Amino acid sequence: MAMVQLLLFAGLWNAVGASSLAVVTCGSVVKLLNTRHNVRLHSHDVRYGSGSGQQSVTGVTSVDDSNSYWRIRGKTATVCERGTPIKCGQPIRLTHVNTGRNLHSHHFTSPLSGNQEVSAFGEEGEGDYLDDWTVLCNGPYWVRDGEVRFRHSSTEVLLSVTGEQYGRPISGQKEVHGMAQPSQNNYWKAMEGIFMKPSELLKAEAHHAEL
Repeated sequence: MAMVQLLLFAGLWNAVGASSLAVVTCGSVVKLLNTRHNVRLHSHDVRYGSGSGQQSVTGVTSVDDSNSYWRIRGKTATVCERGTPIKCGQPIRLTHVNTGRNLHSHHFTSPLSGNQEVSAFGEEGEGDYLDDWTVLCNGPYWVRDGEVRFRHSSTEVLLSVTGEQYGRPISGQKEVHGMAQPSQNNYWKAMEGIFMKPSELLKAEAHHAEL
């Protein structure tokens, strides 16, 4: 796979004085690192052998795996314009770039830990309302250097990794699941990717705060 060039753009936020933030925006394609277990959110065309039987979602230690790219989009049945900064508390979809399925959860039991199953669902980026995840973070926007949590908008579990490891055919990959309680296991950080330039919206809000 060709090297992906990172595009970093600063936005302005002036709520408590001018500062420069590298915000995460709609349309960006990113890898997401679980900071507790040092694995990146991953999927591939391998289905669960139990539970829903949908496409599995795992965590991998490899930095270079192209199956770890996810596109940030608006919640189900909405369009989030490319470059729009993602606000803390905003629901989004994460679409797996290589298979076109969305990060998804539902009331099935995950195969290793017995927590809530997280899968990849839909076709060509279209699934259902169970694909929506709310970004939990501090401040007005999701910033690149900040840790965030993803809360499933319907069942309210948090996207998590607790270290359980699969055998064949995906040996060494970690289980990704949903957990009810917040902990260090459900912190994530945007890493490698293509970051869309923030739209004028962020600058306009910063200007408004000066008035």
